[in-house]
Amino acid sequence: MKVFVTGATGFIGSAVAAAFARAGHETYGLVRTPGKERLLEAAEVVPVFGTMEEPDGWRPAAERCSVLVHCAVEYSEKSWDLHRAALGALRDAGRDRIGRVLLSTSGVWVYGDTGDGAIDESAPLDPPTFVAPRPAVDAAVLSWNGGGFRTLVIRPGCVYGGPGSLTASWFESAGKGGAARVVGDGTNRWAMVHRDDLAELYVRAAESGLGGEVLNATDRSRATVNECAVAASLAAGADGRVEHVPVEQAVAAMGPFATCLALNQHVDSWKAVHRLGWTVRHGGFVDAAPRLYASWKAARTETA
Repeated sequence: MKVFVTGATGFIGSAVAAAFARAGHETYGLVRTPGKERLLEAAEVVPVFGTMEEPDGWRPAAERCSVLVHCAVEYSEKSWDLHRAALGALRDAGRDRIGRVLLSTSGVWVYGDTGDGAIDESAPLDPPTFVAPRPAVDAAVLSWNGGGFRTLVIRPGCVYGGPGSLTASWFESAGKGGAARVVGDGTNRWAMVHRDDLAELYVRAAESGLGGEVLNATDRSRATVNECAVAASLAAGADGRVEHVPVEQAVAAMGPFATCLALNQHVDSWKAVHRLGWTVRHGGFVDAAPRLYASWKAARTETA
């Protein structure tokens, strides 16, 4: 298959593009920054220069592909507008063409605080302010399914591995400040997934005949945020020290994003496991923290 991936040099998108290439698919990746195309070429991914602001520049490349994957994220006031516009361009590139599939990246934060009981894709949505627009975007993507055009929404947990994403802040604060910084009291649990396991799910979803579905993507780890932060602190040489930042203080400094970090979630991925044969190969953040810290440091060195 020919595959087009937006955000192909980003944290999730780079792993997804590389996974499709490893699986033998002819993969094209959207890149906006000159110089970063080398990252794609190293993974045997063909770079396509462009931005979400100007989809007309990359739509022809997308139209030549049967698998369209949206992983791009724009952190700005116009992020949701760009998100919708990019998905609309991908829809136009694939709709009315038999055998096309669109995979859209969402996230488990849309479920809100789930407590300790496990929930699945059928659970009602209760998104915090930071991701409040996402359910409507997901619903739009699912509504496009049909007529030979398959659409799927993938909802990853908090993704770790490589450069680290959210977990990188634990390593960084432990290294710079002597303690891994946590929002809230740390007794909550994040639904998590390693980015390589997540990337494998995208490949399986594209190769399947599934359409019009939401797929959660989480591992089976149930460590608390405190336990993860302690492991990160030990790996970074901070002797397991953890600093707790009150949620209100974090919101004042970081905005509504901080409330998402204090969510307590238990999200099940039964559908991906049993309908697609997806296997999580990474056991969780805590036991792998030393290796994850080394990977995070190496990634920082490469991009410095």
